[in-house]
Amino acid sequence: MDGELNPRDGETVDEILGGRLRIIQKKRGYRFSLDALLLAHFAALQEGDDLIDLGTGGGIIALILAQRVRCGRVLGIDIQDELVAIAKRNVVLNGLAGQIEIRRGDVRRPEFLCEPQSFSAAVFNPPYRRLRSGRMNPDPEKAVARHEIAGTAADFLAAAVYALRPEGRVYAIYPTTRMVQLLARMRDFRIESKRLRLVHSRPGGSGEFVLVEGVKEGREGLKVLPPLFIHEEQGGYTSEMAEIFRSLSAFPARGGG
Repeated sequence: MDGELNPRDGETVDEILGGRLRIIQKKRGYRFSLDALLLAHFAALQEGDDLIDLGTGGGIIALILAQRVRCGRVLGIDIQDELVAIAKRNVVLNGLAGQIEIRRGDVRRPEFLCEPQSFSAAVFNPPYRRLRSGRMNPDPEKAVARHEIAGTAADFLAAAVYALRPEGRVYAIYPTTRMVQLLARMRDFRIESKRLRLVHSRPGGSGEFVLVEGVKEGREGLKVLPPLFIHEEQGGYTSEMAEIFRSLSAFPARGGG
């Protein structure tokens, strides 16, 4: 199995969060972005939570949360065979084979993903772009990750509702241009928005993304957090972003895998 953990042609192994995680990724295919780190930090999980990561990609969010929060069961789902294979290698590479399970699955068929009401939290970073909006990326992995080819936000929400117990929490990141649609769909699926935060590239700029937490069958009551600015006006990360990186790097060390 050791040979499976070495980078193959067209792959990189990247150290992130101060070297606490090592991530195998395609050089030219799908690669995780800052969105995933923002969502992992925003997700207010508790020790022992059972987590389902819908559209796990290379497994980055599941890897962070399994260690940072010491979750119970962690299941990562993705529809792309190559990303599932990479995510499985990343789990082993980081010594988490006993904590995280990776499966191929389609969020549009949640009954084949897991037993109903078997998780306490769900995270997802769904495709942002409508199927016929803008130029389709010629790379199939990037196209599926960015365009609603294999699932819309509504499909991800439906899968989350199926997988979550009553009062289970949903954590998502989505572009602000489609924020109203996301919040409306959450209401449609009886997921009540409880925390919301807008993410801006820099002070003075428009919000680009929204981070949102919802509760399945929750009561009305939304807390809007102060905006998050990623970059200073002069460039470089803001002090809050630097603190987010430090926080994500602070999960407890584990023994060898």
